[in-house]
Amino acid sequence: MARKSEKVSKRKLQSSYFTTIVSISLVLFLMGLLGFLILNSKKLSDHVKENIGFSIVMNPGVKEARILELKKNLDAAVFVRYAEYITPEEAAKELQKELGEDFLGFLGFNPLLPSIDLRLSANYANIDSLQVIEKQLLANPDIKEVYYQKSLVELVNQNIRRVGLILLVFSALLLFISIALISNTIRLAVYSKRFSIRTMQLVGATRGFIRKPFLLVGIMHGLLSALIASVMLAVIIYFSIEQIPELLTLQDYNLFLILFGFVILLGVLITWLSNLSAVNKYLKAKPDKLYQ
Repeated sequence: MARKSEKVSKRKLQSSYFTTIVSISLVLFLMGLLGFLILNSKKLSDHVKENIGFSIVMNPGVKEARILELKKNLDAAVFVRYAEYITPEEAAKELQKELGEDFLGFLGFNPLLPSIDLRLSANYANIDSLQVIEKQLLANPDIKEVYYQKSLVELVNQNIRRVGLILLVFSALLLFISIALISNTIRLAVYSKRFSIRTMQLVGATRGFIRKPFLLVGIMHGLLSALIASVMLAVIIYFSIEQIPELLTLQDYNLFLILFGFVILLGVLITWLSNLSAVNKYLKAKPDKLYQ
């Protein structure tokens, strides 16, 4: 009979451990997923900004050598990610593709001027920087016009700031909820052993001796849960890249290491602190409180 009772007790303990690990793993997985979005949000916003178009239209009659010299100088500028020289013939071919008809045959000549297409570095893809750059470029007598969509630049920057603020608020909220959920899960697990804690106190065990196994088990649960969450994250990231290959250009293996390190550290730290808090509560509790 005693052996059967011992087996039932062992089974309940294993079930409790399993539930705790699964619960913590899911919470850490959500935190890791959010961390992945936050770590990549800067690279994603830079990628969007660096694809904002910026065209420099040259004056008629400017020699190609002077245009290529200008392009070379622009390539060396800190605000330029890359520059591309577009000849009138190339511009005409591109326009014909867009229009779907031969406008050169209709007009009898090519009205398009040579130009240089720029893609700016992300730090300079804002209205204030663009206005300064535009003023500097227009001081060159070979340049007729500088063209970019001001409304698009403003919209992109506004949306990036808005998304960043939403991510920040959501991160803080999810972190608070995650800590609360993990803490409550561990408190329930420690609650089931409150009488064992009391028994150890009665036989003269020190508080440090009583805490030690709970803290070690908590650290092991946190580490195991973090590893499970990291595997789940790796699978999600892998399949995301499989479905959207463009995401591969935004990935950085150092960021992956930071992310998995963050998940592991968070899992161990929260479980350790939660176990410490829960055990201390029952170490200080009066005997009549153990029945509540």
